[in-house]
Amino acid sequence: MKLWKSWVIATKDFSTFREKKNTIYPLIVLPLLFSIGLPILIGRIGNVIEGIGNLIKVIGLPILITGSSSNDITVLLNSFSFFYIMFAFILPSTLASYSILGEKIEKSLEPLLATPITDTELLLGKIITSFLPCVAIIYFSAVIFMVLSDAVTYNTIGYLFFPNWNMAIILLLAVPLVSILSIQLNVIISSRVSDVRTTTQLGLLLFLPFIGLYIFLETSIISLNIINLLGIFVILFVVVAVIFSISKAIIQRDKIITKRG
Repeated sequence: MKLWKSWVIATKDFSTFREKKNTIYPLIVLPLLFSIGLPILIGRIGNVIEGIGNLIKVIGLPILITGSSSNDITVLLNSFSFFYIMFAFILPSTLASYSILGEKIEKSLEPLLATPITDTELLLGKIITSFLPCVAIIYFSAVIFMVLSDAVTYNTIGYLFFPNWNMAIILLLAVPLVSILSIQLNVIISSRVSDVRTTTQLGLLLFLPFIGLYIFLETSIISLNIINLLGIFVILFVVVAVIFSISKAIIQRDKIITKRG
């Protein structure tokens, strides 16, 4: 396998995305809105808690509210950090779905499949196409989220909450793996179907486990600590390796051509 051939495929797709800016703009706006809006929400909640704390101090119970206010804020910060794992699945799905389905729609798939590259090089090129811009957007928005969150919570909890080990594991381990998993699944789907609606519906079904995991976190069935995050990472690593093997078997030129729209 020659990596430079995969990079040629990726750069070709990058140029296509630059021409279709309506595909990229929603990917930038969504995480930025969350990264700015969530700290504002946390700050307002912190102000409410602090106000209640001041009221309780007046009646002589300062210790009770001080502990609860810090705990409530840190629980929120950990909970909102998980959104970046969800973004890692959502954002690449759009680009990955378009990577092959868009080629079918624009009648450029057959020339692409006629190029002298292997199926694995083609698959890797499509992964690079969706992986790099989406992970870059997630990292950029996560930095904004951490800086703003520290700014609005420092007076309440008394220290800078970010960066921490939980966020490091989320950004450096979970986000890349979830992104690759999302891309592989959506490339497989887009190679087997011929319309955008079906691709979107199947992509939403694949997102359900992440919603379920978030509900477990919110209801404290699972806590977002380092041990659990590392466990999630190990599971994701195994799943990504299995899906990549399946992808190489499914992404075959003759099968894609016979299933074109």
